[in-house]
Amino acid sequence: MSLVLDPAAQDLLFREARTANTFTDEPVTDEQVQAIYDLVKFAPTSLNMQPLRVVLVRSAEARERLVNTLGEGNRAKTSTAPLTAILAADLNFHEKFHRTFPHFPGAKDWFLEDTTRADAAKFNGALQVGYFILGVRAAGLAAGPMTGFDAEALNKEFFGDGEHTVLAVVNIGKPGEQAWFNRNPRLDFEDVVTTV
Repeated sequence: MSLVLDPAAQDLLFREARTANTFTDEPVTDEQVQAIYDLVKFAPTSLNMQPLRVVLVRSAEARERLVNTLGEGNRAKTSTAPLTAILAADLNFHEKFHRTFPHFPGAKDWFLEDTTRADAAKFNGALQVGYFILGVRAAGLAAGPMTGFDAEALNKEFFGDGEHTVLAVVNIGKPGEQAWFNRNPRLDFEDVVTTV
């Protein structure tokens, strides 16, 4: 193998990792979530943009509000997950840009046009969603990412300011009984990679 990463870590993050559909009732602590974030915040994005915002859904009232915005197939597993994170893009991320890109004070001005800023927020936020899932796995937890939700209803329920847009909902915890569906096949190298 030409990979430097230890094979056990490769398995933990990729080969053996699966999307969990059931979880034990073992809690996920704030300290675990902070450790996940403190790791993945260093992953690359365009110009070091960090538009991702995370809402941790812990209370029964907030969970009910969230579940009502989800597709039918995602409701039961979200109702019983020990923790659910709503991952959203901050469409006004540029207001904090000076903190994440201090070497270029004019960088904030690049994003004064709303459509450019929204596109950048969604793209880089989506990159950060992927890193967040890997961080959950690195913490020894399982992630159950979902995009089966009514985005308009979810945004209205949790981001009524119009300055954020949901990207994904992720259930987090230790996998429970029969947590995995059968693994679907993946495309081979030859199906994906070309050389010019």
